[in-house]
Amino acid sequence: MKKSVEEDVFIPLYPKSTVEDKSSVRSKFQERRFWSAVKLLSNVVLWDGIVQEDKLRDLGLSKLLNRYLLLNILNTPLGPDNIKKCDKVVACLPERWFQDLKGGSTLPELLNFSQHLLQ
Repeated sequence: MKKSVEEDVFIPLYPKSTVEDKSSVRSKFQERRFWSAVKLLSNVVLWDGIVQEDKLRDLGLSKLLNRYLLLNILNTPLGPDNIKKCDKVVACLPERWFQDLKGGSTLPELLNFSQHLLQ
């Protein structure tokens, strides 16, 4: 899993003007790479309860979400596409990770993502 996250994930960042045209080759490529990384995130967290939680959180949240997915989400204009991306990321996260949190708090690895959701 570590090797896949570190070596196989690539989401190019293009200027907004380039990807605003959803039919452009660059926009389509960036979207395919984003959804491929979301699928990898969902596969990584499926190992919850089998692999140590701190290892999964490091791979899934610190590396995959914060390093790749969040950059793409932040560069996606606010609207239905951004909401869909955020929703799919949230759907990947195991509920168990949030059971012991106090109200109004989140996992340290999710601070930036939470701030984006609040905005």
